[in-house]
Formats: sequence, structure tokens, C-alpha cells
Amino acid sequence: MTNSGDVPDIIPIHLFNQGILMPYTVLPLTVTDPDMIAMIDHAVNGDKIIGVVAESPDGKKYRVGTAAGIWKLYRFPGDVVRVTLKGLYRFRIVEEMEVDGIPSARVERLNTEFPEDSDELEAWRRSIELQLRKIMELTPGIPDELQLITLLRDPEKLSFVAASGLEAPVFEKQTFLEENSIVLRFRLLRSMMNYEIQRLKLREHIEGQVRMEMEQDQKEYYLKEKMKVIQKELGGSAVNPDVVELSEKLAHKRLPQSAADAAEEELKRLSKLHPGSPEAGVARSYIEWILQLPWLERTVDRIDIAEANRILNSDHYDLKDVKTRVLEFLAVRKLNPEGKAPVICFVGPPGVGKTSMGRSIARALGRKFIRLSLGGVHDEAEIRGHRKTYIGAMPGRIIQGLKEAGSANPVFMLDEIDKLGRDYRGDPTSALLEVLDPEQNFSFRDNYLNTPFDLSGVKFITTANTLETIPGPLLDRMEIIRIPGYTEDDKYQIARRYLVKRQVERTGLSGKLVRFTQSGLRCIIKRYTREAGVRELERSIGAVCRKCAVKVASGDMAMTTVTEKTVPDYLGSWKFTRESRLPEPRVGVATGLAWTAVGGEILMIETLLLPGNGKLILTGQLGDVMKESAQAALSWIRSNRRDHCKDPSEYDIHIHVPAGATPKDGPSAGVAITASVFSALCEEPVRNKVAVTGEITLRGTVLPVGGIKEKVLGAIAAGIEKILLPAENMRDLEEVPKVQRETMEFVPVSEIGQAMEHLIIRGN
Repeated sequence: MTNSGDVPDIIPIHLFNQGILMPYTVLPLTVTDPDMIAMIDHAVNGDKIIGVVAESPDGKKYRVGTAAGIWKLYRFPGDVVRVTLKGLYRFRIVEEMEVDGIPSARVERLNTEFPEDSDELEAWRRSIELQLRKIMELTPGIPDELQLITLLRDPEKLSFVAASGLEAPVFEKQTFLEENSIVLRFRLLRSMMNYEIQRLKLREHIEGQVRMEMEQDQKEYYLKEKMKVIQKELGGSAVNPDVVELSEKLAHKRLPQSAADAAEEELKRLSKLHPGSPEAGVARSYIEWILQLPWLERTVDRIDIAEANRILNSDHYDLKDVKTRVLEFLAVRKLNPEGKAPVICFVGPPGVGKTSMGRSIARALGRKFIRLSLGGVHDEAEIRGHRKTYIGAMPGRIIQGLKEAGSANPVFMLDEIDKLGRDYRGDPTSALLEVLDPEQNFSFRDNYLNTPFDLSGVKFITTANTLETIPGPLLDRMEIIRIPGYTEDDKYQIARRYLVKRQVERTGLSGKLVRFTQSGLRCIIKRYTREAGVRELERSIGAVCRKCAVKVASGDMAMTTVTEKTVPDYLGSWKFTRESRLPEPRVGVATGLAWTAVGGEILMIETLLLPGNGKLILTGQLGDVMKESAQAALSWIRSNRRDHCKDPSEYDIHIHVPAGATPKDGPSAGVAITASVFSALCEEPVRNKVAVTGEITLRGTVLPVGGIKEKVLGAIAAGIEKILLPAENMRDLEEVPKVQRETMEFVPVSEIGQAMEHLIIRGN
């Protein structure tokens, strides 16, 4: 054992992450790590001292630790060492180093500062001693040896030994260890001990409550059993009060015959079971579900077409086609209330109003509204429920939603139906087939209830972002209504009419304290959001309002006007910049049109010729369809090559679409790719103010594509003056607002040759 008087300058350092070693306390360790064993051997051959430094939970290495002497050392087979370290004194690391490959440090010993008034120190020692006794009284089964701590007369030893036994965070104990003043150390110790006393009292209180409840349960069980015996002796039979209560409720509940029979059968079974058995709990829960469900309770539809139109217009801007279809549904429902209504599926990008449209339909019908999110549901039992034989079983989400609604004919929205999963637990989409099919759902059988429930009165509405992941049989049961993304003008009107007002109210402001100009709102739309819906737009408006609220709460009541110039003061620098047309025509660069979930935009197609043998190089994260369009474009150019143009077989052709981090796919860029390659081979520039969209064939035919409205609006925003459209797409221009349509020249093309006449600037 090392003498505590030996104070070496350099000692090995062990990083300990399981607590704090205090002076005058011991730390037993079982060591298998070769590096740690090497450190122990190094210390044994030297001063027999190891510095123990704590590591915080976040990996921070403290600078103050405890020098420990090697008190006991045992070696076992298999390179296992059991060592007991005894804390000697505190030290501070001055300089870290390695000695013979062992992590070490130059240290300085820290001494304790004692007050001049010995009476004060004795008063602190007695106070700590009293608190220690309280802790021991609250800790049952404490060994007699530990009770000897209270007999320590040395204040320093008492402080370290007492702190070592407390449950406290590492940072608190480290603060205690680093404190040099014995008085301040006692204050920290008292704080930790007060917390420990409160924790022990709370534990004692909780254990007492649990003990009392267990005794009460045992008492009730004993009395019930005694009552049963007395009733049998008197010639009667034991009656479960739960059975009586449930029987009375069933007598007053309007139920279909099948549900009433199932409940009566379960009630008879419950009457024969012990009240405290698990089976009794399952039976009681089943009957309660039967009682709580709205089997025959229905709301009366209040269909007023004019009022419904007002509700739809007040809740949503534009979406004329969607509103027309909803009004048609309501009109048919009014004329034929018993007819089987189709299941509507709203399809569109996030944030365009699919869920809120369902709420509006419920308001127009005067029905309850229930929303069920299906995103991430993988288990068929989530839809059909679990069989009641399992402990903790319950009905599926459809039945749970009807219980929440309290009506058998609510508007039931199945949100994000395209995100249903499937795994070994079953296929939820198959379970939904019965739910959504009007020919079957009048007798929907939940696994838990195991009795038919009529869903024919429920108006099911589903939503999805895409149809690609919805299985065909499920898709066949729904009528698809597409809700497109909003244009920039749509977003401005929605922000002006709805979003600003809502965010101003939520932040406690008023129209007299903040005002958004048209330029300010359009700047937020163009420079800080890129989405098909308006969720991020509303969040950005809310961020501006919150900053205005801080100003008002600080006493500045002046009106805040949000303009294009002041928006960056609230939201920071621009997050997005829109792609703009080229400033001048260039060889090998054509302007295509793309359609994404957040709207339309122009797409630059670049072509570069390299010495080679006709190899086609495609970059820019192009999808398979786009790659095939490039192959088709090159094949058409080879078969229609002009004399003054270069031979494609003598060059490697590199086609690139900028923004390589963004995946791109689709057939719409076929004509633009053809123009770009043609321009590079013939060294004739492509007009920079003309954009084109359309799919091509090897015969040179231009085929129609989708997303015309979004592409046109994106081209207008980018400064394009003329758009070449497939001839069959000209009818789609009716979807483009008239104001925007009149600012653009549209040219129908049916052959690639026609498109080249408008795209290529011919040489002499």
C-alpha cells in the first residue's frame, strides 16, 4: 500500500466513466483490458499510484481527479486482474503526456482550505452528521459498518465519505470534488443530502401507498368470498354486481339482433366467472365495447346545396373542379339518400387541402368527422382488430373511430392510403377492400366484435399523394379526384385571404400592428418556399408574425409593414432562386419544361461533342425513361442528318441536365434533347426565349405529355416568351388561367421537324 504522503509529479491517468472516486474511499475493479493491466503493472513498479479522472456522460474529460493507491491486487488466469484502489488526495492535471506508452499527466496536489473559526466547522460537521442519520433511518437494511460513518470526527474525511455514498449526477459530485473550501464543500454536500432525503421519503410514501392498496384488494377479495359462502348457505346464489349493472345497460341499449345475442352470450359467461380472473376482464371489456358503439345512432343529413357551396368557398380558394364534383355528390345524396355513394379519393401533393376538404364535406352534410392516418400501418389487425381471446385485445381502428364519432354515419377520412405497408403480419390493403366496397361493408366483421357492423352509412373519403403504390383492387373501389398544386397567384390569394389572418390571430397581433404588402407575400412565396401546397408558406408567415410579436411585447407599438425589401430581415437570406432563361441563344443548349410536385420549371438540356466513336454519355441523375428519350433522339438525328452537320459516329456525345443532385425522369424532354443534340452537331444555336415539351418517336412524331398547366406557369415565371406544345396537348391550355395564357405564345407541333423550325436559328 502506498503512503499518502508520497506525492509524485507524474502519475498514470485512468479515465473512469462510472462515477467519481472520492479520497478516503475504495474502488474495486475487475480488469480485462490489456491497456489498463499495463497501466496497473506500470504503477506497481513505480509509485503504486494511479490518477482516477471522471468522464461525463457526454464524453467530457474532467481536469480534477483523485490520486488512488493500489491497496489490493489479485491476478487470475486468462489475463484477469482484480484490483482495489483507495482514494488518497485530490489533484489537478497540469499537462497531459504519455510515459512508456501509458496515458499520464503532470499533476499538482489540491489542498483543502479550512476556516479560521473552528466552531463554524464543528457546526457544519454536526449538521452533516444529523442528515446522515436521517438518510440511514430512511434506508432499511443498511449494514452496521456503514453506520460508523457518523462517528468520523475529521471534517474532510466525513465530507468525502458521505458524498461518495449519495446518488447524485456526475457533474454534481465533480463540482463537489473540485471545491477547495471545506465550508463550501459542506454546503454542496448538504444540498445533495437534502435531495437524497426527499427522494427516500417519496419512495417510502409510494411503497406505503402500494402496500395499502394491496391490503385493501385482499380485504375486498376476502369479503366477497365470504359473502358468496353466506349467500349459498342461505339458499341463494352469488350475484356479481358487474353482471347486474351490464345487464341493466343492455336492456336500455338499442342493438341489432346479432349484437344483442353476442352481448347476452358473453354476459352469461361473465356471470359464471370469478370477478378477479383475467377471463372476466376480457368478457367485461367486450360487453362494454358493445354498449359504447353507435350501432343504430345516426345523424340526419342537412343538405343545402347553396350552403354547401358557401362552406366550400369559405374553406378553400379556387379548386373549382374539385368543388363541382363535391357538389354533384351532395346533390345526388339529397335526391337519393339511400343510394350507394362512391368512395372519393383525393390525390395531390402535401398541403393542398385534401384533409380540410373532407372536413368541409362533413360540415356541409352536418355529420361528424373522423380522421384515421394510415401512414406506416403494417398490421392487418390495425384495421380488422384483434381476436378477443388475447389479453389486451381491442377492435380495429375503424370500429374505434366510430366509437369516437358516436354516430354510425360519420364522414370517415382514411388519410395517406398510399403509405400503407405490408409484412408478415398481413396486408392492411386487403382488409380495406371489405371496408370500402359498398357491396360488402354493410356486414363488416371486426375480429374483436365477431359480429357484423353496418358501415354502409359511413361516407368514406381517402387521400393519397400518389396512386402508384395503391394496389389495383383497392384503387378500383375509389373515384379519383386530383387536387393539383397551387400556382403562385393561388398561393398569394390564399395567403392574403386566409393565412395572414390566421397567423396574426394566433400570435396575438392585429391588423393595426402588422401588414403584409403584395410584394412581401410574393417574395416569401418565391424565395422562401418551394412546395405544391401552402404549409411552409404559412410557417414562414407565422415566423414573421412572431418576430413582430416580440417587437410589440417589448413596447414598440408602431405598425410593421412587411415588404419585399424587409422580408430578409425576418426570414434571413433567400432559400430558393428560380431557374431563368439564358440571356442569349447558345449552341447545344435547349430549354425543356419539367413538372414536379412543387410546380413546373424550365430544364436546361446541354450537349457537348467530344472526339470519339459515337458513344452516348448521360449525366445529371437521369432516369431510365429520360435515357431512352436521349437514345431515341440520337437515332432520329442519325437518320435525318444534314450534309453540313457533323457525323454523330465520329464523336462521343455528352448530354447533361444541370442540378445533378436532383433525380430526373419522364418522357417530356424528348424534343428538347433532340434540339440540344441537333444544335451541337450542326453548330446552330437554340433560341433562348423558346421552351418545348413533348415525347418523341423514332419516326419523328411528337406525342402528348402531362402537367401542361404547371409547365406553362413555370415557363412564364422563368421569362419564356414562346412554348412549343404537342398538338394533342393544346386542349389542356384551358386549365391555364386566362391572364397567364394571354401573356404567352403557344405553337402546336406534331413532328420534330416543325419544332426545329421554331427552335434552331439557321446559319447562312
